[in-house]
Amino acid sequence: MSKKRDYYEVLGVAKNASAEEIKKAYRKKAIQYHPDRNEGDETAEEKFKEAAEAYEVLSNENKRSRYDQFGHAGVSGAAGGGFGGGMSMDDIFSQFGDIFGGFGGFGGFGGGRSGARRANRGSDLRVKVKLNLKEILNGVDKKIKVKKYVSCSHCSGNGSENGDSYTTCDTCRGSGVVTRVTNTILGQMQTSSTCPSCDGEGKTITKKCSHCSGEGVIRDEEIITIQIPAGVADGMQLSMTGKGNAARRGGISGDLLIAVEEEQHPELIRDENDLIYNLFLTFPTATLGGSVEVPTIDGVAKVKIDPGTQPGKVLRLRNKGLPSVHGYGTGDLLVNVNVYVPESVSDKERKILQGWEKSSNFEPSKNAKKTVFSKFRKMFD
Repeated sequence: MSKKRDYYEVLGVAKNASAEEIKKAYRKKAIQYHPDRNEGDETAEEKFKEAAEAYEVLSNENKRSRYDQFGHAGVSGAAGGGFGGGMSMDDIFSQFGDIFGGFGGFGGFGGGRSGARRANRGSDLRVKVKLNLKEILNGVDKKIKVKKYVSCSHCSGNGSENGDSYTTCDTCRGSGVVTRVTNTILGQMQTSSTCPSCDGEGKTITKKCSHCSGEGVIRDEEIITIQIPAGVADGMQLSMTGKGNAARRGGISGDLLIAVEEEQHPELIRDENDLIYNLFLTFPTATLGGSVEVPTIDGVAKVKIDPGTQPGKVLRLRNKGLPSVHGYGTGDLLVNVNVYVPESVSDKERKILQGWEKSSNFEPSKNAKKTVFSKFRKMFD
C-alpha cells in the first residue's frame, strides 16, 4: 500500500482502546481477511498483513507509545517499510498464531502451518544517532556499524550441521504444540501448550552445527543504513523492524531502536519546528533602518530593518524553520531584535551622545513606555 493508514483505523478501535479490545479487533480482522478464506485474493492478503502490522505496534506498550507521539515515523519510518511489508505470512503466524487457536477448523488458525510453532525472537538493539539541524531539515541516510547476532551461514540458521541434521519431533509431529483433551463437568475441554520435547520448535537436532554450536546465530558486525526522516527531534526513537539480533534457530529477528540526539546549533535555538535567532543591532541601524543578514540552517537570509525598530520586536521569516515529522507544514525563523549598547565610547562619541541627549527625539514616547510595560507585565501573569 502506497500510504500507510492510521493503525487505530485499520483495526477499527479508538485511541484509548484497551489491550484486550485491540487483540479482539485484530483477531476479527485477521479471520475476515485470512488467506484460507480468501484464496487468491491479493487485496485480502494485503489487508491481512496491514492488520498484522497495526497489531504488532499497538499490542506493544513501548511501540504504541512511540506511535501515539510520533506517528508512523516513530515505529517504522526509519525502516522504510513496516511489519506487514517486511515479513512473510509464516512470520506473521509465528508471532501471532496463538490468537487464532481453535477457530473453526481453518488450517492456518493454529494447525497445519509451520507458523503455528513457537518462534524464537531475537532481542532488540539500541543505538544513538547524532544529527545536526541541516540533517534534520532535509532528512538523511546514516550508515552505522552494529555488533550483533546474525544468522549462521553454515547451517542457514537452523543450528544443525550442514542445515539438515535434524528430525521431526515425535511428540508433537512437527507442530510445536501438544493438545490435551480433559473431561470436565461441562464436557470435554481441549487445551494446547508448547511441546516439552522440542521446546516448541517442531524438530530435534541430531548433530549440532560446528560453527554456532547449534544456536543458529553467531556474533558478527553489520553495516546498516538508517533512513532518518526530516523533522525528527531530540529524544525521538525510531525503529527498524528485523534489524536487531537474529533469533536462535531461525526465529524472528529483533528490532533496531534508534534514539535521536540533536546537536546544538551555534546560533539558532530550536523551539519545536520554529527556530529562534537573537539579532543584535547597532544603535544607528535600529534608529535609521537598513538591511542585515541573519543565519538560516542552510545559508543566510537578508532582513529589512525599519527605521525606529525597538528592542524586543520579533521578525518572522516564514517557512525558514524545520518541517514537521508528520508532514504538516514547516516552522518559521523568529528573529528576536536586540539593540547593542557599547560598554565604552571615545571622547568624540561621548560629546555626540551628550548632544543627542538634549533632543526630544531621543525621549521615549508614551506609547513606547506603554508597550514595554505591557510586555514586562505579561512576563509575570
